[in-house]
Amino acid sequence: MTDTRTPASSESILTESRLQYRPSDRFWPYVNLREEPSAEEIADLNPDLYEVLFGPSKRPFSITLSFPRFDGDDYERAVDLARESAEYRVVGEGDALHHRARYFPDDAVKLRNLFEIVGRYDECIVLVDDRPVPYARELWLPLVWILINRA
Repeated sequence: MTDTRTPASSESILTESRLQYRPSDRFWPYVNLREEPSAEEIADLNPDLYEVLFGPSKRPFSITLSFPRFDGDDYERAVDLARESAEYRVVGEGDALHHRARYFPDDAVKLRNLFEIVGRYDECIVLVDDRPVPYARELWLPLVWILINRA
């Protein structure tokens, strides 16, 4: 039987060549990552994931309207009303751009004013506590409209 192992001289050459090669740190793509997520990254988290990572949210009940860019004279007015909300963000860019405006129960009038403009578009999304829920337009918004009469 013959010995199929590599000779000792070739092993020493391989180890020497491995020792001479050392990759540069500048090619590592994750060198400059921050250890903590930014406030914007935390705001983009799914509400369920946020609850698992950070515990239950201490934020009060809210309704968020998310609407895309649309043609019409009311678009600028809708964006101005959205900017007056408790929390306003622009998500995406180009055709995927959406305006997100969060309203708390005390701002029911402002919520209704914005919904009267953007509610006629099917692309308008109503989120209850940042979650899409069934009958958000048909049930939750009218329940919030009741608060207007109490104010």
